[in-house]
Amino acid sequence: MSVILRRVNNEKDLIYLAELADEIWHQHFITILSEDQIDYMVEKFQSFAAMKNQMLNQGYEYYFIVADGETVGYTGIKNDVDKLFLSKLYIKKAFRGKHYASAVFEQLKEICRQRNLKAIWLTVNRFNDQTIAVYQKKGFQTIRTQVTDIGEGYVMDDYVMEMEI
Repeated sequence: MSVILRRVNNEKDLIYLAELADEIWHQHFITILSEDQIDYMVEKFQSFAAMKNQMLNQGYEYYFIVADGETVGYTGIKNDVDKLFLSKLYIKKAFRGKHYASAVFEQLKEICRQRNLKAIWLTVNRFNDQTIAVYQKKGFQTIRTQVTDIGEGYVMDDYVMEMEI
């Protein structure tokens, strides 16, 4: 299995990334969040405009996860002092359970080593049990919980997890 991270670096890529995000979020979060909240969060955090702003003004990097030539998901990262913030890691429904996330984690650890970063941290919805189990299996530990008001009456109710490199 060949898994690579291909950096999103132009508007055409970013348009496809926003379409991919919309597809995956509606596949994955429908059992955890209302469709209205998913729509709101995709627009606020994963739309073309939101991700373009994140890349241009906030230091985010986005990558397509490509397995054997096929795009199976995407990830978003950002340097955060001496750690790497794993903002997003999403795999299309048809490709989950095939160890693509494991391959991505190995590449993210290598990015950390190259950048002299000591840990990877992330936030995950407290009710996203399957994803939490994957993170725990990879060595992430829960540091704290946090509730973040994201507007329109919605909150993100998350665990903050971290893995030392």
